[in-house]
Amino acid sequence: MLCAISGEAPREPVASRKSGNVFEKRLIEAHIAQVHTDPVTGEDLSVEDLIELKSPQVVNPRPPNLTSIPALLSAFQNEWDAIVLETHTLKQQLAQTRQELSTALYQNDAATRVVARLTRERDEAREALSNVTISGGGNSGDAMQVDGQALPEALAATIDETQQHLFATRRKRPIPEGWTTGEDVSTFDVVASTEPLYPGSSAVSVDESGDLALFGGADGVAGVFSTSQQKVVQVLKVGSPVTATAWWGSRAVVATASGTVKIFENGSEIAQMGSHASPVTSLALHPSGTILASGSADKRVAYYDLSTFNTVSQIYTEADVTACSFHVDGILFFSGSSDGKLRVFDVKSGALMTTLETGAPVASISFSENGTWFAVAQKGSSQVSVWDIRKQNVIKVLDAGSPVENVKWDYTGQFLATAGSGSITVQQYTKASKSWSEPVRKAASARDVAWGANASSLVALTSEGGLSILGSA
Repeated sequence: MLCAISGEAPREPVASRKSGNVFEKRLIEAHIAQVHTDPVTGEDLSVEDLIELKSPQVVNPRPPNLTSIPALLSAFQNEWDAIVLETHTLKQQLAQTRQELSTALYQNDAATRVVARLTRERDEAREALSNVTISGGGNSGDAMQVDGQALPEALAATIDETQQHLFATRRKRPIPEGWTTGEDVSTFDVVASTEPLYPGSSAVSVDESGDLALFGGADGVAGVFSTSQQKVVQVLKVGSPVTATAWWGSRAVVATASGTVKIFENGSEIAQMGSHASPVTSLALHPSGTILASGSADKRVAYYDLSTFNTVSQIYTEADVTACSFHVDGILFFSGSSDGKLRVFDVKSGALMTTLETGAPVASISFSENGTWFAVAQKGSSQVSVWDIRKQNVIKVLDAGSPVENVKWDYTGQFLATAGSGSITVQQYTKASKSWSEPVRKAASARDVAWGANASSLVALTSEGGLSILGSA
């Protein structure tokens, strides 16, 4: 009976319950204290798994080969030879390990260099793409033709028809009967409010009836809130944080942080469009109702044909798109960017018509129905600039008293609502006297606003993700 560790007869023999191997008690307990395994099988082993073996106390005689000096010298020589051989083996293993480590380090360094080169080439390609001039026709210099810039002929014809009809009738259009007046607006106050329904919401849209408000939050859920019933009538499972909203007739359009645009009808998803590489920041519906545009932080604007839900054109810009809007006639497209520039494109060809400097990142764009004015809000600024598209300059600067996040004209172009971190205001333009006034200023935090039916109410999206309804008490 020999110890499986020392190879000698044990003084205090113990055996493993699991493997049956015999060990010297002090040796196996020291081994278990260090690695907790059976030194022979490698299985888990504890002191409780050891069984003490009873053996007669016998004095081991000295081996006959160690009874003389020559025998001892021979034994020492054998031990020395074994140590030398073991040392040689360890040196060989160390050299092999060093070689394997050197190879692994070289491969890792090579992989790192390849990744760095590919990343640099990708960044250079993106920079080159963002700096090119995009147009539907031939350009000189570093201009680059991007596929799909010009719209299909059928859509282009629809745009022409819409522009001709709206341009011919706009200036003769009377104010609709029953539309709210400046006196009514001056009495606006908060008449209803909700608890935070969708925290993280950044945009709200009201449908044509003026009753249904569409907004959604960071949890990937959007809702349709009825202002008359004071409750959510539809819950839309978007699946990604909601970044922008719009209405296409009775259909809800929702943009997401994953770069897609989804369309819902009666609470059910009917289409998913877009493949932006970054979150969609804004949506714009063409006056004809046949084209939807989405702007994104990937410096790209996409046009979608709403009859097929396909992407029919793309426009690349030099900076992140933060706001966008079609002109009320539908022939031009305005894109606001983080570099403080407004880029004006021809919708049919995608050609860049002009660039306007605003001086700060654009937060919101809204067109007046007169067809010549549009309002621009800049991030972090309490001032709203009213531009004249004919003169391409600012004709009026309005101060809302706190940083403005969104602006909305009413249908008649008389009232301009602003939503900001410290106040909600309504700026009124009186055409007869050509003067501006401020009939409403409420100390409330809002991220977006939308006009209700006949401009008789304002739906404000609070910073907490709820709604506040302003109207005449």
